[in-house]
Amino acid sequence: MRSPDSYGAVPTVDDLRLVHLTYAGMGKPTASVEFDPALTVIYGASDTGKSFIVESIDYMLGGTRTPEVPEAEGYSQILLGLRLPGGAALTLMRAPRSNTIHIYRHDLRDLVTGFADTQVTAAHTARSKNSLSLFLLGELGLADLRIRKNEAGGSRGLALRDLVHLCVIPETRMVDPLSPVLHSSAASGKTVAASVMRLLLTGDSDPDIDTGLNAGQRRVNKGKIALLNQIILDLQSKLTTNENVRDLRDRQARLQASIDEHSTTLRVITDRHLAAVTARMRAAEELSAVESRLAEVGDLVSRFGLLEEQYRSDLARLEMVTEAGSLLGYFRVGTCVFCGAEPEHQHPGHGEHETTQLHLAVQNETAKTSALLADLLPTIEDLRAQFAALGARRTSLLQETARMDAEIRTTEGELAPLRERMEEHLQVRSEIERSLELHVRIDELEERRSQLDGETVGPGQRPAEYVPNRTLSSFDDMLRRTLEAWKVPSVEFAEYDQYAMDVRAGGRPRSSRGKGVRSVLHSAFTTALAQFCLGNDRPHPGFIVLDSPVVTYRDPIADDPVGDDVDLTSHVVDHFYRDMLDFPGQAVIIENGDPPIDVLSEARSYRFTGTGPGRHGFFPVSATDS
Repeated sequence: MRSPDSYGAVPTVDDLRLVHLTYAGMGKPTASVEFDPALTVIYGASDTGKSFIVESIDYMLGGTRTPEVPEAEGYSQILLGLRLPGGAALTLMRAPRSNTIHIYRHDLRDLVTGFADTQVTAAHTARSKNSLSLFLLGELGLADLRIRKNEAGGSRGLALRDLVHLCVIPETRMVDPLSPVLHSSAASGKTVAASVMRLLLTGDSDPDIDTGLNAGQRRVNKGKIALLNQIILDLQSKLTTNENVRDLRDRQARLQASIDEHSTTLRVITDRHLAAVTARMRAAEELSAVESRLAEVGDLVSRFGLLEEQYRSDLARLEMVTEAGSLLGYFRVGTCVFCGAEPEHQHPGHGEHETTQLHLAVQNETAKTSALLADLLPTIEDLRAQFAALGARRTSLLQETARMDAEIRTTEGELAPLRERMEEHLQVRSEIERSLELHVRIDELEERRSQLDGETVGPGQRPAEYVPNRTLSSFDDMLRRTLEAWKVPSVEFAEYDQYAMDVRAGGRPRSSRGKGVRSVLHSAFTTALAQFCLGNDRPHPGFIVLDSPVVTYRDPIADDPVGDDVDLTSHVVDHFYRDMLDFPGQAVIIENGDPPIDVLSEARSYRFTGTGPGRHGFFPVSATDS
């Protein structure tokens, strides 16, 4: 493998090479990463600027969307160092949100103040005469290549973005169900995408075909085109944003993630609210029953208390009668206390009989009342215990209902702003979906308008539309060898279906699989395409940039309605990295997980820690603190 230490030791190559990406600004510490001419691995913690690097490379190679993170505030220049075929150094300098790119034929890695050797525009159009696309394609010897632009056979020059789209893959595109060869789902781009793939696989450029019409046809079609233009303008006036389809889809994806997050939070809080309401109802029902029983028991305790007092009063009176009778001799057998007669002189049944009967009656009444009191006291004790227990339970239920009332108020307070934000998100999503529908309609009308320019072209003038089977089979073999080298399960018999314009594996299109499989198939397609082109002298920049190429998903994704996933274990990841050591061009890999140690020893690597020792991220810590 080539030494990663410096470009000076690298043999001359016929392809383009990324040298470094640098952010510079007045008074700001320089943020930079250097790329190995063979393999660069950037890995580590999330939210440290790894994907930002990929987005910045794409932006510097003619992208329209400026990568934005808070740490980039204050940086006024983005520098992308390149090595041209033959070894010459080149530096592209572009400001954020600018369409102008300054080109320096030197390797610059700090704030640039000098005049540029060349100045070009980032965007490339059919009328461009001084664009980055024309400049770099000229340096790569690809400026004369042409591709089809419509079904009528009209052609245009190959653009740099046609190639960058197939070699710089951000994470959002890596997992997107959209085919790796398509820029969007609009029908207008399929002809161009198919033509680019045919060019890369066969090396055959499309002829420069004039699809102009004769005078009569131009007059007829002029009215049709004018009508289409008016309809397109009307539709464009209904667009509420200047975002393109890609920006809208990115925002839609971010918004959907936020909606999913809010839905989860709403579901959790709603469950809490429902549980609190249910518990409050159960507690209220039990409290009502407890209070009813408490009133009954309290009434019984009161009544039985009065009865106890009555029994004790009766016993006291009986005791008093007994004591009084004893003192007066009413209950003593002998001389009559009334007449003084001795017992022998008393007639039968006299005082003895009366006294004895009175004594027995008092004793019997005392015994009966004591027995009733003895039976009553345990009942009263049990009722008092019930009353105490019911009172304690009532206090507990009152506390529980108060707590549930507080929980209900809290959850209702949390739900109100969440529901409001959810409604706002749903409204914005509807607006985005409406804008996307308008873009699709506009693309269809523009495609129809472009077809009007070539309706008179005869079939004999049209270029071949499809890739020959022998060439396509050769590429499919490369794709399968790549997946086999990575040891990816459940993707047997992988192929590029040029008619469906999608990758198929395991008998299913890539778009129907889960995120993990979509990611690894996109990575394998990009890698195999680059290897095929480099090995067969086909047009290709010579480098690939892959963001999260082997995402691992252990289980099917519940919120992803499209397809299932397979278990991409660390075994697959290790084989992927080791295979990339033998990649014939330049590869830049962005991942969260740690690569194998033996790969790190041979590749240029950056580990972003986020916190702790080591490099925190793409931007220096002082930059984020300033």
